[in-house]
Amino acid sequence: MTRIMIWSLALTLIGGGYWFTTQQPSTATRLLAQDANTPPGAAPIESSPSPPPQGTGFIDILLSGGIVGNLIMLLLLALSLTAAYLVFEHAMAIRHKELSPPGLADEVREQLIAGNVKEAEKVCHTHPSFLSFVLLSGIAELDSGWTGVEKALEDSVAEQSARLFRKIEYLSVIGNIAPMVGLLGTVTGMIFAFQQVASTQGAAGAADLAEGIYQALVTTVGGLLVAIPSLGAFAVFRNWVDELVAECAYEAQQVFTPLKRRRRQAAAPTQGGRSG
Repeated sequence: MTRIMIWSLALTLIGGGYWFTTQQPSTATRLLAQDANTPPGAAPIESSPSPPPQGTGFIDILLSGGIVGNLIMLLLLALSLTAAYLVFEHAMAIRHKELSPPGLADEVREQLIAGNVKEAEKVCHTHPSFLSFVLLSGIAELDSGWTGVEKALEDSVAEQSARLFRKIEYLSVIGNIAPMVGLLGTVTGMIFAFQQVASTQGAAGAADLAEGIYQALVTTVGGLLVAIPSLGAFAVFRNWVDELVAECAYEAQQVFTPLKRRRRQAAAPTQGGRSG
């Protein structure tokens, strides 16, 4: 997670710097531009201050929450970048060929049938993955019989599946935190809006109050924009993990099935001789 936080912080700083550079020019900048356009010897032109234009675009609305609202939006931006990184990483890592390399199960099964346990372990170490870890656990319990092998397979599958679920759980955390962060910005904005009404002893009109409220609601929109894709991606990856874990468990069982049959066949004549 350290790499994720570093990249998110860096991209957030870049996004924040871009936002500040795209704002309206300051008063000093406008005065310098006015002085440059004034002819030599002419008196400077006095201009009455005019209110900055209110943007009506989607991006303008998102950036209209004031200082506190913009800080909340930067935090939501960091969460969104972290979620995007996790989605990309999981999409690359949670795949069948990553969890179960092609040909690994067949090669290990052939080595075990031939009695080459060391070679089977070597093949598993050569292809580190979900399936190789499960197979190594089963190979380590070959001397304990089929019951020991089966128990080792079940335990290793449960351990590896829990590791995958913990890995994708961060998307669920982001999906649950983002609306709370947006709600925090909304509540803070509402406090400021009603504080303005209280400070003017009710002189603030409905338009002023409505402006403060809609600017406060911007952070809630930002939180939902982060939470909805994060929770959707978490649901998709959870289904992927369930499906791939079931497939890997089945492949591991098939690897040791010939040994199970062989031991049953070897035990059958012994039981027949005892009964005779």
